Amino acid sequence: MARFGLLFLAAAVVGGAVASPVQEQEVLFPGVPGGKKWDWKDCGTDSHLVHINSIEISPDPPQRGQDLTITVDGVAKEQVEDGAYADVTVKAGIIRLLHKEFDVCEEARNANTTIQCPVEKGHHKVTQTVTLPNEIPPAQFTVNIRGFTEEDEDLVCMDLMMDFRILPRSFLPW
Repeated sequence: MARFGLLFLAAAVVGGAVASPVQEQEVLFPGVPGGKKWDWKDCGTDSHLVHINSIEISPDPPQRGQDLTITVDGVAKEQVEDGAYADVTVKAGIIRLLHKEFDVCEEARNANTTIQCPVEKGHHKVTQTVTLPNEIPPAQFTVNIRGFTEEDEDLVCMDLMMDFRILPRSFLPW
């Protein structure tokens, strides 16, 4: 499950943007319209130093046991220094599967990302590939990422959803 958490932490690590979230992102996870298998939203306020503009994944939808490439685009309003950390919570429904604090800069170093601390102020676009475990159960997961500076200032706020449920197929031709 740590690799699963690292995927979502990578999205927070790589930087974000002073974004005005798209209106349709406000109705994200209840029912996820259109049968979407994943979604995200930047839940940050003006006090957050990093905001996410966009997240793209490939393959879309994500598949168990396959490589997942995630590209995060955003802007940091200020430089992100060593000591930044993120609280990550992964849930399946109301069941909390993981709640862990990650050192943002250490995770970036360990994952050998193209952006390292200190992260300079400005626009950043980072692509990272991880392998999703085969053991991911057929469930819908929500991931809440709350990042903070070493001084406990708001750094980033992001919520993600990935749906690995297997939907029944209809045998009727219509």
